[in-house]
Amino acid sequence: MPAPATATPPPAAHDRLTQTLLRHGLRQTPVRRAVLAAVSGKGYALTGAEIEQEIGGATDRITLYRTLKSFEQNGLIHRVIDDTDVLRYAACSIECSAQAHFDNHVHFKCGTCHHTYCLSQVAIPVVQLPGGFQAERRDFLLSGVCQFCQPI
Repeated sequence: MPAPATATPPPAAHDRLTQTLLRHGLRQTPVRRAVLAAVSGKGYALTGAEIEQEIGGATDRITLYRTLKSFEQNGLIHRVIDDTDVLRYAACSIECSAQAHFDNHVHFKCGTCHHTYCLSQVAIPVVQLPGGFQAERRDFLLSGVCQFCQPI
C-alpha cells in the first residue's frame, strides 16, 4: 500500500523563495513570500494592483507597498518605467543586492498584450553625456509586438 501523500512538503519554489529572502537579509513572512512569488513567477513586470490581485488579498495595501519598497531597497525587485504613468515592478537578477543593482537592461512594451518585459540579455547602449551632466538612472524602453503575440 503506497504511503499517504502529505500536504505540507515544501515545494522547490518555497525553498527558492526562502533562500532569496535569507540571502537579502529579510525576515520570512507570508506576505513577503507571496509578493516575491508573484513578481518572480511572471516573465513580465507587474503593477502594484496586479501584485495585489496575484496574492489574493493576503495583505493590506500599506503592507504591500512597504514590502515592495523593502524589496527594491534590498535588490530583489526594480522599478520598470514604460509609456504609462503606472509604476511596474520586476524581479532583479540574482546578482543584485542592496549595495548594487544590475538592472541596466532594455525593457520591451508589447502593444498587443501590454506586458512590459525585462530583456536582461540586452544592455542599455552607452550614452556619452555632455560635460556637466551626470545620469543617476538609465531607462531604455522599446515597444512593438512580443514573441508571444507575434502572428503565426
